[in-house]
Order: sequence, then structure tokens, then C-alpha cells
Amino acid sequence: MAFADLPLTSKPEEPSDVSSNAIESISEAHSRRQDVDEPPRKSSATPPPPPPPPPFSAAPAPEVYTTFTRREKRLLTLLLGLATITSPLTATIYFPLLPLLRAYFHTSAQAINLTITLYIVFQALSPAIFGPLSDSLGRRPVYLFTLALYMVANLGLALNKHSYGILLGLRTLQSLGASAAFAVSYGVVADVCLPAERGSMVGPISMLLNLGACVGPVIGGLVAFTSGSYEWVFWALVVVGGILLFGVGVFLPETARNVVGNGTVRKRQKWWERSWWSLGQEWITKGRRNNKDTNGLTATNAAVGAPSSLIKSFRIRNPLACLRIIFHRDTFCILWVPGSFYLVDYSFVAATPDIYKNIYQFNELEIGLAYLPRGAGIIIGGYIIGKLIDYNYRATAKEIGHTVDKVSGDDLKNFPIERARARGTPILLVISTASIIGYGWAVSSHAHLSIVLILQFIQGFWGTCFYTIFNTLLVDVFPESPSTAAAAASITRCAMAAAGVAILQPLLDAAGRGWYFTVLGLWSGGCGAGAVWAIQVHGMQWRKARTAKAASKAQQQDSAAPRDVEKHT
Repeated sequence: MAFADLPLTSKPEEPSDVSSNAIESISEAHSRRQDVDEPPRKSSATPPPPPPPPPFSAAPAPEVYTTFTRREKRLLTLLLGLATITSPLTATIYFPLLPLLRAYFHTSAQAINLTITLYIVFQALSPAIFGPLSDSLGRRPVYLFTLALYMVANLGLALNKHSYGILLGLRTLQSLGASAAFAVSYGVVADVCLPAERGSMVGPISMLLNLGACVGPVIGGLVAFTSGSYEWVFWALVVVGGILLFGVGVFLPETARNVVGNGTVRKRQKWWERSWWSLGQEWITKGRRNNKDTNGLTATNAAVGAPSSLIKSFRIRNPLACLRIIFHRDTFCILWVPGSFYLVDYSFVAATPDIYKNIYQFNELEIGLAYLPRGAGIIIGGYIIGKLIDYNYRATAKEIGHTVDKVSGDDLKNFPIERARARGTPILLVISTASIIGYGWAVSSHAHLSIVLILQFIQGFWGTCFYTIFNTLLVDVFPESPSTAAAAASITRCAMAAAGVAILQPLLDAAGRGWYFTVLGLWSGGCGAGAVWAIQVHGMQWRKARTAKAASKAQQQDSAAPRDVEKHT
């Protein structure tokens, strides 16, 4: 009721009666408060003080970043490392087979080299397709599908004996199945590892990833030298694919944070998101008698509704999103360093057979064995850099007075993660430049074999260090879509490697090995130094500007959505 509606003719109460009654009430209340030893109120208008907090009240515990245990992380590291080995192993095991393939399919060297080109092209496209898909659908279904595709493609290659067209088609499928593991694996690392502890996981994964490029030529050369047939190589890859498919199916749980969060909902996952080991344990525990009770009915209904739920989840983010990542200022510099050194690495691998065959008179088996020192450098480098990445994170946090959150994980918005990850890389740049130039002039002057092998060991060491450091940094600056960011890294490095291999032979013929590797070393070292300087000095500022712009754009889209709905209604 409004004040204007109150009756104006009503008679007011007698003020004397009110005052006397009020005084009596106040006196009685005051005496009661004194009886119970309660302090009197200062004023009737003053609100009572809030009750004191309970003596043993505790603040709510912070949400842990992940519920995956250390033992589970170790198992994940082993699975991911073995799965990522498929792409480099398949690419390099193929090189010693080129003469055999030309003879079996009665075609030219250029036609067989086309199968290598197709492999590199789809090596770049596969992460662009399956990386964003794993960010939305989940890691586990993508892994199972790509490994099954890889195994089937190798089976077809082993059975194909005459058709060159089928060879081309199966090589594309082989590359699609093998090359997705890199992007998906780095997504899993971001899912289950705190930023301060990612080095302990990406180090071994990177070690196994690059080790495939060393083991491949040895296996391929051994098969070519002993059997004189290419079929056994593809049959061996069928076995490798089958073992990996079985291992991932049995032990790999779903880790994508948009599917399982920090892992607390793993018991309520759909059947295709759970490992076969977990499903088997649950089936044994409940027994068949539970199929008749409520829990069994719920599980049955969930299984029946699973396909429609899976279809709803099956949405591919824009594959061009990984291309847009390349052209941000901060990510361009981050991608440049591993991409440029992947070009250098591929130049080493591609030039090695001619160097050892023409200069040191090696046969196919000995050429394959010549890759082993580089493999030893990769193993040692992968182990050391994993420890060093975590140390650099802690050292940077100590310098700025930041306390590392080992429970919920650090918020990297205001943390100089670029400076932490790139710490110490100038020293690596000096070592890499010197070893590249030294390698070129060593083989040009026919130096002793031990010198060349030692330089290959050093190249394997710093190569895996660069890949691990900057691929980890890339995942750090794209926490919402780590596999999409890893796909951008794959596209960049494959494109740069393809360009480098295309100009390798003409430059070697024109300039010679000494000057070619000199230019390559100065180019990679100089451009790498510029990229590292930009990352350390401007990287955090560029990242903040990029994320602020993305947040503003998302807010505008959210505010525009209701207006669009109103227009349609």
C-alpha cells in the first residue's frame, strides 16, 4: 500500500502511553540481559554482531588439478610414448626399401618418391583433423580409431604386390593413422599434468617419439640387407599396430578435461570412454546378478543410449583453427624454433645415406647402424630435458616470488611461462650452430668416422631438447585446446621439412656439403636466437593481448546469441 492511500482521519495513539510502555519493556529486557551476563546493545537501531565462527572451521579444500595417480601417469607416459613412435618409425623405416619397391612395382625413382611426399603431406593433415576432434570427442576414441586405421593400412601394404595405385592410397591411410598420435599425446599431457610437472612426462614421450626416427632405418636396412623383400617390414608394422591398439584399448582411460574434468567422474563415464581393464574389473565385481537390479538397469540404459550420446559429441572443431594459431605473434615464434630444427634434423637424416655410402663405403645395414649414435643422443637428451623443464619452472617461480600450486595447478595468466620454458635455450643455440657447421666440414674433408658419429650424437641431443621445450610451451599457452595447438606444430614442422628436403639436393650439388651445412647452421641459429629473444621479452605481453581479444570476441558472440533468438521468435 502506498503512503498516499493511508487514511488521513485516523486518530494517532497517545504518546504518553507509548512512552511508558516502551520504557517498561526496555527495563525488563535490560534486566534479563544482566541475568545472563550478556552485554547490552549500544542502540536499538544497531544490528546485533555476527556470531563468532566455530573454533575448528576450515576453509573448503581447493579442487585438485587431476585425480590421476602417479602410477597412472607413469603408465600413460609409457603408452603415449610407444604410440607416438609410429609416425617417425613408419616414415624412416621406408627409406632403405626404396630400391626394392622400384624393382617390385616396376616404376621409376620419382614415382616411388611420390609415396614419400604423400606421407609427409598427410603427416601434416592428420593432426589437423584428429587433434581438434580429440579436444571435443575425447582422446581415447581417436586413439583407437587411428591405430586401427594404421594396422589395416599396413596389412594392405603387406598384401599388395603389384598395384602402384594401391600403394599410393595405402600410404596415405598409413600416414593418417600413424601421425595423429603426436597431437593427441600432448593433449593428454595437458589433461593430467600440472604445468610445473609436465617436463617429467613430455621428456620420455619426446624421447620415444624421436627414437622412432633412429630405429626405423636400422630395421629397414636390416630387412633389406638380409631378406631382399619389403613385405616383412609391413608385416612387422602390422604387429606393432596390433600391440599398440591392444595396449591402448586395455589400459588407456579417457583424460580429456571437457569429458572427465579432473578425473573425478571416471566411474560415471560411458563404456567407450573407459579402458577395457576398468570395464572388466567392474563386470567381475558386480557379477551377472546385478543385471537385474537398478544399477544393472541403469548401466544397460546408459549403454543403449551411448551411440546417440557419442554422435552428439562427435563434432569436429574447425580444422583451420590450427592454421590460425600459426599466425599469432607469440605462437609464430614458438612454432618457428622446433619447425626450423625439424628441417635441420630431416636434412641430416636425408643426407646421411649418401654420405656414408659414398665417403665411408657403408652397405645398407651399416648405414642403418650409423643412426644409432643420434638415437643415443635423443635418449639422453629426452631424459635430461624433462628434468630441466621442471627445474626451470621452479627457478622462475622462485625468482618472481611465486609459490607453486601443486594441488590445483598454477594459473598461467600472470605467470611468465615463456621465460620459464625458454630458459637456457641460448646455450643450446650456440651448441647446435657449432655442431651443424662442424658436421658439414667434417664430412666434406672426409674426417675420421668417430668425429662424424660424435657430431650426430650431439645433434640428436639438442634436437630433442628443442622439440620438447617448445612443444611443451605451446601446450601451456593453449590450455583449452592442447591437441589443436600440437596439430599446428605438426603442420609447421612438416611443411618446413618438406621444403627443406625439396631444396636439399640442389643446394648440396651447388654449394657442397661444407657450405650447405654452414648456411643451414647460421640460418637456424640466427633465426632461432631472434625467435627466442622475442618469446622471452614479448611473449607474455603478446599472449595476454591474444587471450583478451579472444575473450572479448567470445563475450560479443554470447551477447549476440539472445538477440538472434528474439528475432526468430
